[in-house]
Amino acid sequence: MNGSTALPPWLPTAPCTPGRCTAHPETGPDGQDERAGTVLAVARLTAGTGTVLLGVLLAPAVGLLPAAARLALVRGWVRAVVRAFGVRARYEGTAGAVTGPLLVVANHVSWLDIPLLAAVLPGRMVAKREVRRWPVLGPLAVLGGTLFIDRDRLRALPGTVRSMAAVLAGGGRVVVFPEGSTWCGRVRGRFRPAAFQAALDSGCAVLPVRIDYRPTGAAAYVGDDPLGASLWRVVTARRIVADIRILDPISSVRYPDRRALAAAAQRAVAQPPVAQPTVARDSANLPSSSVHQRASSRPAAASSSRTPA
Repeated sequence: MNGSTALPPWLPTAPCTPGRCTAHPETGPDGQDERAGTVLAVARLTAGTGTVLLGVLLAPAVGLLPAAARLALVRGWVRAVVRAFGVRARYEGTAGAVTGPLLVVANHVSWLDIPLLAAVLPGRMVAKREVRRWPVLGPLAVLGGTLFIDRDRLRALPGTVRSMAAVLAGGGRVVVFPEGSTWCGRVRGRFRPAAFQAALDSGCAVLPVRIDYRPTGAAAYVGDDPLGASLWRVVTARRIVADIRILDPISSVRYPDRRALAAAAQRAVAQPPVAQPTVARDSANLPSSSVHQRASSRPAAASSSRTPA
């Protein structure tokens, strides 16, 4: 996601910045204050961090349970974490009907994306190694069996792709955000093709997922945004609604290389959701236009051992 140090030139970067992209509205379309009171915000922050810490403390005992019971508890836990921070999640699609190994790919807006996906599509997440040391989110990532990647070492990427392919070949599920960085939600990045090589190597399907937030700015976590600032912005929003659309699986055997497969997944995620009358009051919180003009792109090579992202 974020980092305050200079990034290597091969890493994907977003034009989104905290100052331009993450402010949430003072008032909604009905004139109501869109900010939660300080007491409610502190209560949410306490409840959210407390729920995370409770899961960390109980992890050794949960690890002794049968796999089915352990999975159910973890899914319930991550749902509780999101709800404790004051975020309402709405899922669309048939995640329960999708079985077997899957490479799950989604657009990346916020740290909230991780527990939201883990609640309905649990799997091995792929994240940068710095996440391991983050407060609150670090323990969450470790408990979820995250595959950590050293983004500063270009030569480490093929090994990460092989690890992903091994999980998929063993019947597991891998969850990755192929944009390579968080974007504000008003504009999206190009899906980098490297992770899709794991789907081709293992012969598994790709499951695209689209994540949208209302209001977008309150949930967005971009640029050099400190984690503490993002947490406070989330808990001080009167209400954040996360819409998670689980789209149709894409067969990897239909595509000749990872670049074509990545482009197909990106097209699926880019399709806007159908407007729902029941959420009309929230739609006004969405920005009417992007704060950015375009996202840069560059070609990708055909071999996972040569593609940086």
